[in-house]
Formats: sequence, C-alpha cells, structure tokens
Amino acid sequence: MLNRTLLFGEGLFETIRWKPPEEKLKLHYERLEASAVYFGIPHPSYEEFLKDIEGATKGGEGLYVKYLLISKGGDQLTDKPQDYGKLIITKELKPTPERIKLCLSPYGRYSSDPVCRHKSTSYLFNLFVKRHAQHKGFWDGIIVNERGHICETSTANLVFLKGSKLYTPAKDCGLLWGTTLEFLRRRLPIEEAYIDVRSMEDYDCVMVLNSLVLCAVVEEFEGKRLKIDTFAFEEVSRILKSFL
Repeated sequence: MLNRTLLFGEGLFETIRWKPPEEKLKLHYERLEASAVYFGIPHPSYEEFLKDIEGATKGGEGLYVKYLLISKGGDQLTDKPQDYGKLIITKELKPTPERIKLCLSPYGRYSSDPVCRHKSTSYLFNLFVKRHAQHKGFWDGIIVNERGHICETSTANLVFLKGSKLYTPAKDCGLLWGTTLEFLRRRLPIEEAYIDVRSMEDYDCVMVLNSLVLCAVVEEFEGKRLKIDTFAFEEVSRILKSFL
C-alpha cells in the first residue's frame, strides 16, 4: 500500500503542548477521530494514540508534539484508504509571544470549504497565509471569507471582547474549531458571531488561541493599534495555563 498522505495530502495531524490534562488530550484525539471518520481514514484507538505519544516523549514535559495520521491505500485518486500509519515528532517547545501583530491575508476562504474544518495535511493554504504575513513583519494573517467575515488566522482561533462578553467567529464562517478554544469555552461563556473584518477596532480586546501559544493579545492590526484589556487577557491566560 502507498502513502496517500504524500500522494494526495490525505492525512491528519494534531499539534500538542505536552503534557496536557486528560481532558485536553482527549479533545485532540476526538477531533482527530471525527476527521478520520469524515474522510474515511482508518485510525488508532485513544489508548494507542496515548501510548504512541508517551513512547515518543519518554517522560518529558514542556514539549512540542506533532501527531500525524498517515493514510495508506491505492495510488488512484478516488481509492479509499485501507490502512493507516503514524509519525510522531517531538521537540523542545520554543518561547511564545504574549503580544502579536496581525495583518489581513490577501488569501480568502470560501465558507463552505469542507477541508478547512479539519486539521488536515493539505496545509498549503495556511502556509501561504503565514509566509505572506511574516514576510511583511507580522505574526500571522487574518483569513476572511467571501462575506467579509473573519474566520481565523493560519494557525490560531480568535476571541473578541466587547464589554463583558467574549465572541469568536461562528463555525459556519469556515474555520477549524481549536481544542484550546473548546477548552476555554467549557469554562467561560463564548458566543459565536459573524465579525466583520472592518470592525476590529470596535472591540475592547482581541486575542489569539492555540495549543502552543495558549493565548496572546493582538496589539496591532494592519498597522493600527488595538485596544487591550489587560485584566481579560490575564484571566484567559490564567485559565489556559492552569493545566500546565
């Protein structure tokens, strides 16, 4: 059987800040499992997933872990996956920023794109968004859909504060629902909303979330300074760092 991940980008991955609590790790596995079922890719049990990572990390903590689920099968485009392989990459976790600058990505998202909702190895779009932003001196770019609604950055979800309420772009805008966002949503009320990219300056604080950064505050968008609510940022950070 051939590596269909290499041939067609038919694969999945999870990026994990090791070692998370069991609840957070299960969020990673459940997302991987749901996407594997969606694409018809055979996949390991949770017990095998956990054993693989524990074997690769060798008792270490404070590590970056990437778990790749490789699809195996025939070489025809429409062949269905018949088996799976795994690749686990571990390395030291680099320091992450607490304040970042974002730009508007020139690459748009179509909200009904089925692939963007999964953490797939078809990652060229995200790569282009990230490279373009970093070439311009920004941490990342904000992806907007065909209606002008904010989706996410290439590597993180976005959370917006207005008054005492937290908002995040609605799932049907076309985005990957992150495990860190879900972990936070289970502890704080976060409302899904349709957020126009032109309204960035209207919010009291904008934050990015992902498994490696946990939380960083957006201090600038397209060269314009944004408002920062230090208390809200510190509270979100405290919740997310509580499991470290």
